[in-house]
Amino acid sequence: MSRVSSLCVLCIVLLGLQSMISAAVFDCCYTYTKKPLSVRAIKGYITQNSTEVCDIDAFILITKKFRVCANPKAKWVKRIIKALKKKAKAEKSAKNNTVIPKSEAI
Repeated sequence: MSRVSSLCVLCIVLLGLQSMISAAVFDCCYTYTKKPLSVRAIKGYITQNSTEVCDIDAFILITKKFRVCANPKAKWVKRIIKALKKKAKAEKSAKNNTVIPKSEAI
């Protein structure tokens, strides 16, 4: 009986270690910034879901120099994400509407 208990404990410890290693690989956010950023400073974002490896939901806002963890429920974060999505949609639309000269077409 003690072997079974030891095996169970070992499995639990290994599962805990695996989740810690996974979180370290994904570089999770654990807290949110309190300082709002300008939309112009943000180059892109990554969505972090608490249902996956990390503990909290967050938007990781990417600037030229650093990354910032932001609360997805904050008004200023919602405004930035909306603006970034609108910009991405406009860029995609512009790319799709670009005419390729016949000399460059395959």
